[in-house]
Amino acid sequence: MKLRVEFTTEPFDLDQPPHHAVVAREIVQAAELDAVDVGPFGNTAEGSASAVLAAVNKLLRKSLDAGATRVSLQVNVVGEGEE
Repeated sequence: MKLRVEFTTEPFDLDQPPHHAVVAREIVQAAELDAVDVGPFGNTAEGSASAVLAAVNKLLRKSLDAGATRVSLQVNVVGEGEE
């Protein structure tokens, strides 16, 4: 199964990315995912179910530890495939 995760971390800072946002982006960029798109107000990543779920687990733990007060995410099934 292939999954897509869309996420944002808060609080926002329009002048520069807050530490928790940088941490979250580094996690998904370092994960073994097929596609990653980072932006100022939202980020997406796609990959196998195991890779996405592992990245989400780490993303939640590390971004909250780095000062995020809210992490909003949505996970969608986008295709079938080998694990």
